[in-house]
Amino acid sequence: MSGYMGTGPLLVAERGADAGLARAFEVCRRIHTGADHFSPRVVDLLPAHKRPYAHALVAFGIWADRLADEGEVSERGPALARFRAETLAALADGPGAPVRLPPVQRAMAHTVRAWDMPAPVLEELLTTLEQDSRRTPGFPGFADLRGYLRGMSGTVAELLGTVLEPVREDTPELMSLLGEVLQYIDILTDLPEDLEQGRCYLPRQDLERFGLDADGLNGALGTDACRELIALQVRRARGLLDRGQEVVDAVHPSSRPFLASLLAGLRTGLDECEYLPANRPDAPPRTAVPARLSQTRETPAEVLPVDSVPRQQRSPVPSPDSEDPPAAVPEHVAVIMDGNRRWALALGLAAVEGHMAGEEAMYRLVDAAGDLGIKYVTTFAFSTENWSRSPEEVSSLFRMFARRVTGITGRLHARGVRIRWYGRRTRIEAALRERLEWAEELTSGNSGVTFTCCLDYGGRQEMVDALKRTAAEALSGRLDPTRMTESDLAGYLYDPTLPDVDLLIRTAGEQRTSNFLPWHTAYAEIVFEDALWPDFDRSHLVRAVNAYAERRRSFGGTLNEKSA
Repeated sequence: MSGYMGTGPLLVAERGADAGLARAFEVCRRIHTGADHFSPRVVDLLPAHKRPYAHALVAFGIWADRLADEGEVSERGPALARFRAETLAALADGPGAPVRLPPVQRAMAHTVRAWDMPAPVLEELLTTLEQDSRRTPGFPGFADLRGYLRGMSGTVAELLGTVLEPVREDTPELMSLLGEVLQYIDILTDLPEDLEQGRCYLPRQDLERFGLDADGLNGALGTDACRELIALQVRRARGLLDRGQEVVDAVHPSSRPFLASLLAGLRTGLDECEYLPANRPDAPPRTAVPARLSQTRETPAEVLPVDSVPRQQRSPVPSPDSEDPPAAVPEHVAVIMDGNRRWALALGLAAVEGHMAGEEAMYRLVDAAGDLGIKYVTTFAFSTENWSRSPEEVSSLFRMFARRVTGITGRLHARGVRIRWYGRRTRIEAALRERLEWAEELTSGNSGVTFTCCLDYGGRQEMVDALKRTAAEALSGRLDPTRMTESDLAGYLYDPTLPDVDLLIRTAGEQRTSNFLPWHTAYAEIVFEDALWPDFDRSHLVRAVNAYAERRRSFGGTLNEKSA
């Protein structure tokens, strides 16, 4: 069979699409590009009119998966049931019905209708997600696990195949195989975190084969038996990928560069599964796939690297080579990352989605800082005052921190970044504290940007804690308070090695320092940026650094020669 087997829609912006629908697709793009994954980059290889639909499909899967994994366990099943009912009802109502859906579901409903996608496949995805949210995973054998892989990601990949314009009858099956491999990689990557939550997705028959069981697997990570177990899973995933690689020839030629790069990314992902900490604790950390996608040797010759895609087809990112370097670069930049919740509210999303989008802005900040020669970057992640927020949001935030520490550490470690934690270490849960201290230890030898995360930090509380320690030293006779100097007091701060801040940036238009590093910012230049934190990028940092370079810094005395 040859020729495209469908008609396909026009661009989202055509046919007089309303602003709400365009906004819904933009929300999906942001959710997808904010994911810790390589797929957002390869979507750029699709023709422009297909990209919004690809983002919508993947964002829908991400959103639904978060509903299944986050929040109180007792609430996950009902939340997925409502999500399922709302989505299917919207499809049944048709395009002319009143719009009452959140953005992600609205974009998905439009995508399914526009491309005439098979509703049973969408129902299969929703059913699998709802079941996953209601019960502890347990799969007797590989065939049972494959049913889960198919339901979770094979379905999304099959629906995506419709957008890629199939030219063969077996395109849906081949696309489903790619989705299964993607979900398999996710299971292997998240194995330690899942085990901590009492969830094991690996087949019981495989565990028994190597003398393991789900309850004891967490303690067996890194052993020979665990390595053999993971190697078996990787071999099986590669077998699925080998069967699915024919899909490149089963879609319209305009979609083939996307699929060829997706295959390359999946192969790289499987290669790196053999080096995960769960498999080899002594191995180097897993390099994030986005940074290595263009380096993989399996990339077919006809696939254009992402950087060769015409600029007008990509989100504009300022190029380091096309801008004049700042006249003076601050050594230490601190950022109050404000606006996550407002960004989410404006897009009709939950607050935690704003925090997830803010994580990607953090990576952009660190990368840009390294390019500009900034040595220290410090961010304000959670203040002592934030405990006054609703218990639900605080709990959600700390669950997100706990889940993301490993992934964040891997991505920053791969960039040569040294991670430091600044703040109180007594109030947060022991599991999160241990992960943060592990990140500090793992990256302690790195020589790139020093990234300090202020977590459970308040400037006044730091001063109080420092004074308590000096008072205790004085009472014990080890300190003469009449001879104390500024440098002596600085030695009792949370981390005496943290240098003074040269440039403080606050986003979202707020013009106050909010109890952030009062000791270190005494002589800092301050830039208030109107952009909300999830929208912050390299151009905003460059603008702030240029403003810093133009100012005349005297520190109360003679003008600093650098800026005079």
